Amino acid sequence: MSLPRDIRTFLSHYHGQADDPQASDNLLFYQNRLRCQPDDLLISEIHQSWRKDYSRLEYNHGYIQWLFPIRENGMNFEAQALQLHEAAAMKEDSDVIERIKASYGLMLDFYGMCLLNFETGLVGRSEGYRARYRNLLQAPHNNLRITRILKCLSEMGLEHLNAGFLLHVLNEQSEHKQLNTSLIRDSMDRWWANCVRNEADREWIGLTIKKARNGEIFSREKYEASLLRRKETGSIAEPQLGCTDV
Repeated sequence: MSLPRDIRTFLSHYHGQADDPQASDNLLFYQNRLRCQPDDLLISEIHQSWRKDYSRLEYNHGYIQWLFPIRENGMNFEAQALQLHEAAAMKEDSDVIERIKASYGLMLDFYGMCLLNFETGLVGRSEGYRARYRNLLQAPHNNLRITRILKCLSEMGLEHLNAGFLLHVLNEQSEHKQLNTSLIRDSMDRWWANCVRNEADREWIGLTIKKARNGEIFSREKYEASLLRRKETGSIAEPQLGCTDV
């Protein structure tokens, strides 16, 4: 199955796309110096007042491009595509990274999840997850939002969080039969699982998903072990046993 065009472009690091040094809205927004439009809010105000405001997070369609900027234009024409110089500056700013983590936490909670360990990317269920999971099943436009979130985390040097999210969803599908509709599986298999630029990690995640789709149980133990393995060895894949001469 061929990859979607936007994923191929993402994996190529948007080859040939020029930087606009005059465009810095995303950097200024995440530095808490610019208000997003059309909501006219600072990032700090969104984090303070929107958490658990599930109706606003569901039906407002203008904020996601500001919270998770990527190098593609979205449906909010008052938001700016992420520029290379912005991404470089944002990755080096610890306050910006903390705000990106807060944005990720905001959306995880909206989806019925929570970040348990930032270093490994481990995700778990949030309190009241059943209602949030049900909303995710019933509102498939969130699948597009998740693709954007994962691309943004990669741009911000936080790609390790992507595997934590992906494999949590896979565990829910495989072991608990949650989040297991055809729409979510399609989004996960074609888009989300490929929002990983590390080729070895992407291949392992893809193979693990394929095994689960064929009936192999991807347990919580396997999930946690895979993230711990990456933290300890630098690779999410199981080590291959080599042959030795005797």
